[in-house]
Amino acid sequence: MRVADFFCGGGGFSEGFRQAGFDIVFAVDKWKPAVMTYKGNKPGVNVILDDIIRISNLGDEEFENLVPDSEVIIGSPPCQAFSQSNKSGNADKTIGIQLIEAYLRIIARKKFKKNSVLKYWVLENVPNSQKYIKKEYSAKDLGVEGDFILHTRNNNSGIYNAKNFGAPTNRKRFLCGDFPELEITHSDEEAVTLKAVLDSLGDPLAKTKSDICDVNYPDLILPSTEITDFHYIRELAPFEWKTAKRLKQDKGYMGKMAFPENENNPARTVMATMSSSSREAMILRYQEDRYRLPTVREVASMMSFPIDYRFYGNTMGIKHTLVGNAVPPKLSYAIAKAIARENGLDVPNKYIPIQHDSDIKFVNLNGVILSINQEKPRREVAKFKYHIPYLILNSYRVELTNYHSDFTNNKFCWDAELHYSQGKKRAAVYDFEVSLDMIDEKFRKPIIRYINKIDKKLLSFDEFQKAYCKTERQRQESGELGPFELLDDVRNFICSLMSPLEMKDKKSIINGLYELPNAIIVGYYLLQHIIKKMGGKDNGCANKETETPGVDKKG
Repeated sequence: MRVADFFCGGGGFSEGFRQAGFDIVFAVDKWKPAVMTYKGNKPGVNVILDDIIRISNLGDEEFENLVPDSEVIIGSPPCQAFSQSNKSGNADKTIGIQLIEAYLRIIARKKFKKNSVLKYWVLENVPNSQKYIKKEYSAKDLGVEGDFILHTRNNNSGIYNAKNFGAPTNRKRFLCGDFPELEITHSDEEAVTLKAVLDSLGDPLAKTKSDICDVNYPDLILPSTEITDFHYIRELAPFEWKTAKRLKQDKGYMGKMAFPENENNPARTVMATMSSSSREAMILRYQEDRYRLPTVREVASMMSFPIDYRFYGNTMGIKHTLVGNAVPPKLSYAIAKAIARENGLDVPNKYIPIQHDSDIKFVNLNGVILSINQEKPRREVAKFKYHIPYLILNSYRVELTNYHSDFTNNKFCWDAELHYSQGKKRAAVYDFEVSLDMIDEKFRKPIIRYINKIDKKLLSFDEFQKAYCKTERQRQESGELGPFELLDDVRNFICSLMSPLEMKDKKSIINGLYELPNAIIVGYYLLQHIIKKMGGKDNGCANKETETPGVDKKG
């Protein structure tokens, strides 16, 4: 059976059909590295560099001359607009919807034309996209002539996880269109783990030459020297992994994430950008107290690409994007196998090695030496907003922020804020004066001693901003206390002051208006005191006035 692939990317969707013995006759994408990668791994396919929206609107004769007939059409319109990781799911969906409708327009033009041979079509995208794909489209909806209704959901449309089809990744995707029921090959408990991927490939810098057996395709065995984009290390600087760790394990009210990655589970969803200092960063243990990013080959195996698949990009970033934007071949193979089964077609019983196009230049990352990144100073108007680390009790946290500064005129003010929960309905910011007599008497003397000690280290608001904008190493060399160091110091003091149970014990304050954990009251008191001291060191700039006790600002 013939297959046409739209938004083909680097060829992940087509790869599953190739392995299942289908005849791929046409592919198109508008990103050159994707087209080159597709050509490099599938030399016999007519793959072109073009715009799908343009193609979908061509006149009938030009459209039919360009796009060949096929029994199967597959497509994965770019999903960035629909991804939850893009502005928390609030990104502009306009272009994403246009791309989906362009793909559906092509489907309709092939499906409802005279003597159509199209039997199956599949659209793959992130789960959130299903909200923006209508269940049916008329010819008018798609801007074409005719009197038809294109139904997008058959009985098998829905959310699928690539891990249930053998891919070592927890990657959920929405599939819709006309296709048979897919056969699940791996239960959640049987899913291939990240550890299995890493163990199969071994140490990227191993000096011994050995054969590597593909974790996804056991009959594919290659000498380690032939495994591309693998033999290098991208080690993280301490400032990178420390930032990532904080965002993963102490990010407000978002759930904790493993640091480093939990190798006993399938890999998390592979992203198109391999970030190093974000909550989504995929971080592997390198050595004791050292960490690294996965290699291109490692993430490709997580996505279930075979180890003889090549990614034709000139940079590491392009290669990671090619992998992260792809459809996992194992998921694609499940679709192809279901179609083959329904049509009584035989599927190859062993992996068919890739024959690469030798005329396409390939850049191999093996042996590249990557220096560890150096932290750069922040710009002088950098913003700061973070709570006392690892101190969120009963949904309360105490934050230090410079958000109320006049950044236009470089007049910086710092504030302590008491935050509660998150979300539009529950979140609140409380602003009231904490006095020493609100704190249990047994804690007061140690608190006074701590205040007297730290007062000597405090800077003015402007100096504090300058310290924040320096690198961690610069602050260490100068002995300055920046925002992160200050919050760490306050956290360490509170931990030395009271036991974990005492930290959680609640105390009623302001005539019973609030009932807060001891540690939150003490943390808020300390930051308020520190802010006042710092504000008193500035000329003409003080923190915002403390409001009436008991007043809270919702939202």
